[in-house]
Amino acid sequence: MAARPSSPWLTVVGVGEDGELSAAASAALAAAAHVVGGERHLSLVPASACPRAERRAWPSPMLPFLDVVMGWRGEATVVLASGDPLLHGVASTLLGRVNREEMTVLPSVSSLQLACAAMLWPVADVRLVTACGRPVEALAAELFDGERVILFSADGRTPAAAARLLVAHGYGGSRLTVLERLGGPQAQAHAMTAQDMGDRAFDDLNTVAIELVAGPEARLLSRAPGLPDDAFENDGQITRREIRALTLARLAPAPGALLWDVGAGSGSIGIEWMRAAPRARAIALEPRADRAERARGNAARLGVPMLDMREARAPEGLAGLPRPDAIFLGGGATAERVVEICWAALQPGGRLVANAVTLETEARLVAARASLGGDLTRLQIANADAVGRMTGWRPAMPVTQFAAVKPR
Repeated sequence: MAARPSSPWLTVVGVGEDGELSAAASAALAAAAHVVGGERHLSLVPASACPRAERRAWPSPMLPFLDVVMGWRGEATVVLASGDPLLHGVASTLLGRVNREEMTVLPSVSSLQLACAAMLWPVADVRLVTACGRPVEALAAELFDGERVILFSADGRTPAAAARLLVAHGYGGSRLTVLERLGGPQAQAHAMTAQDMGDRAFDDLNTVAIELVAGPEARLLSRAPGLPDDAFENDGQITRREIRALTLARLAPAPGALLWDVGAGSGSIGIEWMRAAPRARAIALEPRADRAERARGNAARLGVPMLDMREARAPEGLAGLPRPDAIFLGGGATAERVVEICWAALQPGGRLVANAVTLETEARLVAARASLGGDLTRLQIANADAVGRMTGWRPAMPVTQFAAVKPR
């Protein structure tokens, strides 16, 4: 194993459209043996600024070339990036490859700051969504009347894709300002409503400022667990709204935490887990291809397109998965030894929650409580319904819920 360098060898420099560099950035470039960046970034930095360096443009795809960059370990290397390289930028990717003491980041003004300045929006009051390397459907999780969103575009077609999403969700009256080449002499702003956007294309370097306006057909879908059942396309294989809210409360979504949703059905538990906490992740297992595809559609429509949906059955499909912080067993609780396998995989301090509606599955949960501890709760929901010309309570099937926290 190569020895760790005693001082930073890798400097990530944020470059704005004006090409202005700080004294520290200029010094790093002057000393660099290697400089790598996008063609646009390299064009903003003259060769005279890095006279000793070999200059390389990122190939496409970029990620495999990171192995080449890691091969320069110990040699002064500068990576050029846009604005703040730690704000959905390459520096975040590089942190997964190097130790902190090996890297220095020199940011310039970010596109988020420039966009908020152009709109006169306080930065602390906006939501940030990126479509760079991610589906634009993530915007759907931010749809609340009056909210302000800054969207980082992947290319010149992203604003139109975002506008189509807004129209589909009843937010066609939302105001979009497409900000091209922020911070440079060619900066331009184009304002219109989502419903007036059409298929218009813009400069590939653009950021979109969105003022959300809910139309009469828009639906409020809170981030709090317990969305209406009809928010999910389903064939009846769904954890019902009230039971789902109680289940998520036991699972306790947390920022960046990973959930296994075993026997996902419509994907409702994993989807609400991801909506409930920043950066929350979920791996959902569902053996039926039609249900898995339906869950993927639900995830995209509800703003969490990064749901990791796998067509697999427990316990076989659990092999090799990263250790979770929480596990929900819905349709998967009946498989032989799945409770024990999940418990063994769970991180210390993690939560296991399983729901049963049949006596056979309930027996497994009673046995799990005897061996693992935890709580058993009987949940009974009844809804008002017509009884002839009057109204009465119509009970749903009772649910037995097992919940346990793994000792640290």
